Amino acid sequence: MRAQRYSGGGENATLTNIAGFQAAKADLTLTINRSDLEQTMMGAKTLEAQLADGTAKADGDAGVLTKLASTMVDFDPRFEIMPGSKARTVQVAHADPYEAVPTKPIAE
Repeated sequence: MRAQRYSGGGENATLTNIAGFQAAKADLTLTINRSDLEQTMMGAKTLEAQLADGTAKADGDAGVLTKLASTMVDFDPRFEIMPGSKARTVQVAHADPYEAVPTKPIAE
């Protein structure tokens, strides 16, 4: 399998990466197999645990990972992406999904 190299950075609340490029003076170089990274993305294993057991390797300032993690938030899928697309406040009820009663609140 061929190794993929990416350079990443953050600016203006946006995390970006560039495939096939490595910065000459990177603050941190993280080496991890894609399948192991997927375990972290799914929440099955923390990156810290993978660094501790040698599954992942960090060269440079590992504090960069802590700084990056401190900027992460849980995404709310009801986030207003476009002006005017904010969800209306609707009373949600748990109704029979096969029953249509127009006078009752909408069930989710």
